[in-house]
This record gives sequence, structure tokens and C-alpha cells, in this order.
Amino acid sequence: MLAAWGDTTEDDEASEEEKAIALMARSESDSDDEPLDSLAQLKEKVRGLNKAKLEELLFTLMDEYVSINAENYMLKDACSDLKRDMRRLELKNQVLKSERLEVDTKTLILHEDLNKLKETLSMKEEMFNTDLSKLESKSLQLKQRLEDLIYDNCKLLEKLKQAESNLTANKH
Repeated sequence: MLAAWGDTTEDDEASEEEKAIALMARSESDSDDEPLDSLAQLKEKVRGLNKAKLEELLFTLMDEYVSINAENYMLKDACSDLKRDMRRLELKNQVLKSERLEVDTKTLILHEDLNKLKETLSMKEEMFNTDLSKLESKSLQLKQRLEDLIYDNCKLLEKLKQAESNLTANKH
């Protein structure tokens, strides 16, 4: 197939090499969106190249293919590793979400318990204050009663002394 394009002389080799380099440069700069229109255009572009140069370009192309293919397999392996890591992270995320739900539930229960305790404490504090007020009132009443009894006792003692003195005076 290489012979079909024909051999050129060694004098043309420098210009052929420049053409090959230009062709390769153009191939590298062309995007995949601009493919060659036909095989005829490709033949036209390489018609002036000699067999050795075409073989060199073919081997270079094959080396590039092998290199790109190896890189593609490496990328596929890396992609598989990333997918595996992503699945592992998704599972961990689900576990963490489940744990968070449990923590949120426990937190809600603790808040409810705390509110109940606050209500109970408030009620007990109110009862304590009511009982304290009653006891203070009763204490004041008992203090007043005690003062009245002490006053009455003092009066009775005075009457007793008066009665004893009258009794002693009546006996003489």
C-alpha cells in the first residue's frame, strides 16, 4: 500500500519531511469536529512523501495509538476506582444520615423531657412558694399567739403575786 504512493528521491526528502511535520502539526491542531472529507483528501496530502517517511509516520501513529490506548485503560481503571470510592462514600453518607436521624430523635426526646422537667420544677416551685407563704402566715399567727400568751402569762404572774401578797397579808 505504501508503494502505491510512489517513492521520491532523497533530494525531496527534506521538503517531504517538512510536509510530514506540517501534516502532523495540522493533524494535532485539528479538532475531532473537523474530520477529513474523504480518503482521497488524505491520499492527496501524503502523495509526495516517500515510503520510508510514510512508514515512520505510520509507526509513530501506531505508537501514539498504543500510548493513547494504554492511557485510556489507565483512565478507565481510575474511573472504576473513583466509582468504587463514590459508592463507598455514598454508603458512609447513608450511615451518617441514619446516625444523624437517631441523634436528632434523641435530641428531640431530651428536649421534650427537659421541658417536662421544667414544667414539673415550675409547678413544685409554685407549690413551695404557696406552702412557704402559708407557713410564714402561720408562723406570724403563732408568733402573735405566743406574744399574747406571754403577755397573758405575765398578767397571770402579776395576779398570782398579788394574790400571794393578799394571802400573806390576810394571814397576819
